[in-house]
Amino acid sequence: MRQSLVFFLVLALLSVGLIAGEDRKEKRDADKPRVADEGKNDKPTKAGKPVPFFDVDEFIKEYDSNKDGALSKEELPERFRHTFDKMDTNKDGKLSREELQKGFANLQPQRRPSDFVFILVEMSDCDDCCAEELQVVYDFLKKLDKNNNGKIDAGELKEGRELMITQRVDGILKALDSNKDGKISREEARGQIKRHFDDLDGDKDGFISREELVKAAHEKPSELPRRTPKDTKTTPKDTPREK
Repeated sequence: MRQSLVFFLVLALLSVGLIAGEDRKEKRDADKPRVADEGKNDKPTKAGKPVPFFDVDEFIKEYDSNKDGALSKEELPERFRHTFDKMDTNKDGKLSREELQKGFANLQPQRRPSDFVFILVEMSDCDDCCAEELQVVYDFLKKLDKNNNGKIDAGELKEGRELMITQRVDGILKALDSNKDGKISREEARGQIKRHFDDLDGDKDGFISREELVKAAHEKPSELPRRTPKDTKTTPKDTPREK
């Protein structure tokens, strides 16, 4: 368990920094169905009756061009057609009221890691700042595209990752290897490297080599184990006081 934690900490030191940002609420398109659990968060009308966020009957009425009470793939708005097969559970080629009711969550766009780019563009409250951040991303992606075909394939991604790890390991050695012998001794180690020296020193020769740093950077940790009271020793000074 300790070894997994060690590699996680070192990986955090060596790997790419995550782009952090404030979580903001996305704008809703006027024609996208609003989705919520049935009976929850419904808005009351003047008559006092709740109106569901997603009105399946109204949705069918709007798009059911042949008035058969169901929606074919052609009748479904194009932006939702990629979810048709998943929602058509009985595979009859159309979506019934029940299928729409059960599968309406699929009508909502799924969040993806790349969404941060669109959020920076659309939600910017400081165009100069966001432009700088986007320029960093743009420049990095251009470097990954080695053949200049406007696309990034798996090979280019792997090559870029290896280059980043190499640069970070070089930076650690430059900062800590004071006698320039290409490895880090226990006396030279600092920070996380010093605290987890024994775990990183795989061959137990008393030094952390470049190869051992690279290996730690490539380690893919499993789920970080939860810390238990046995893992953490506290003293009365360290123990937080109850309010």
